[in-house]
Amino acid sequence: MPRAPERYGIVRFDGSIAQNAKIKLWSEVAPDRAFSLKVIKFDAPNKMVWRGGMPFGLFVGTRTFTISATPQGSVFAMREEFSGLFAGPITKSMPDLTPSFKKFAMTLKEEAEQDG
Repeated sequence: MPRAPERYGIVRFDGSIAQNAKIKLWSEVAPDRAFSLKVIKFDAPNKMVWRGGMPFGLFVGTRTFTISATPQGSVFAMREEFSGLFAGPITKSMPDLTPSFKKFAMTLKEEAEQDG
């Protein structure tokens, strides 16, 4: 992230984004909880995948970021998928992350247009 992470809905970020790197982030949605993640794919500038969860695959969260070129410009997509035995109960207890995702996407759009 080129600028202050809080603009993206992240209150703190530790680590460096690189293939197989371990990172931690604290989101505005749960500012007292660290999310320990691994960058499992980093193919800049096209695709990045972060994964985290519980031991033994009981709960796995995978967030995929992609940027695709089109004749009209670029398209950014972000997708989060949950799997594992505890995925159902855990996802039902999670807060709505839509506002956080929208903030992230809008900030990325603003910065891309500024750097344009």
